[in-house]
Amino acid sequence: MTLPPRFPVTAAQIESVVAGFYCEMRQDPELGPVFAAKVSDWPAHEAKIADFWRNAILFERRYDGNPMQAHIAAGTVRSAHFARWLALFDRVLARELPADVAQSWSHLAHRIGRGLRMGLDYNNSRPSEVPNLRAG
Repeated sequence: MTLPPRFPVTAAQIESVVAGFYCEMRQDPELGPVFAAKVSDWPAHEAKIADFWRNAILFERRYDGNPMQAHIAAGTVRSAHFARWLALFDRVLARELPADVAQSWSHLAHRIGRGLRMGLDYNNSRPSEVPNLRAG
């Protein structure tokens, strides 16, 4: 059974939004260096992120990664980055899509961003070593 899309957007529009976002993000003084330190193959990265959004919006089973683990493993992503990330993303959505589609996608992106931010905060607040409860 094929599920209908969450909202009316095409694969081409998804690719356009992803490309537009990363074009702006690479020029951003705050986020650009964070991504540049970890991404060496931009076309492959953008294709993977477009697959993520095609999965999240169009329910195409093209993405098999784990966004939470990827952001934690990067080691450079902080929860404070998400406000800037989402502001840039919203700007690209508004420029690339009809207002109703941009709003629907923005809502989904903010929800995903909240989850990632909470996961990063939780991961960063845990002690790096398991406490020794028998000591003392």
